[in-house]
Amino acid sequence: MKRRILLQGIPAVALLSPALWETVTSSENAGRGSEAAAGSPSVFELRIYHAVPGRMQDLLARFRDHTISIFDRHGMESVAYWTPMDDPDKNKTLIYILRHPSREAAEANWKTFRDDPEWKSVKEKSEANGPLVEKIDSTFMALTDFSPRAFSKK
Repeated sequence: MKRRILLQGIPAVALLSPALWETVTSSENAGRGSEAAAGSPSVFELRIYHAVPGRMQDLLARFRDHTISIFDRHGMESVAYWTPMDDPDKNKTLIYILRHPSREAAEANWKTFRDDPEWKSVKEKSEANGPLVEKIDSTFMALTDFSPRAFSKK
């Protein structure tokens, strides 16, 4: 399934639960009003992983057991992770959002992540029987000034 079709089928508000929305908006927007969202230096990165057939559980285990903690160490803040419930993407797609302090920080974060010795070891071991991912889609996003505030505490 193409990313555009997948994204059109997911309302933006549905991507974030109220608790996650609070996490995303409260620390950087506290007391700054509606213009805070537009002026926020943070960038969000939507990533969609298309797993190799039969390797989805291995991919999820790698994230659960290793990847997220390595992300944390490199300043890559996990917002949330999802797997589709319906075909055709069920059991073969991982969707997640990261928050970075800026676009430049995102680029630096990914470079240090890819160069991390622990990541290299984890990736090599998890792919001993072949790759886990066929394709990765990445989209950088900025929070708009009209993003719903109904999810954050006032």
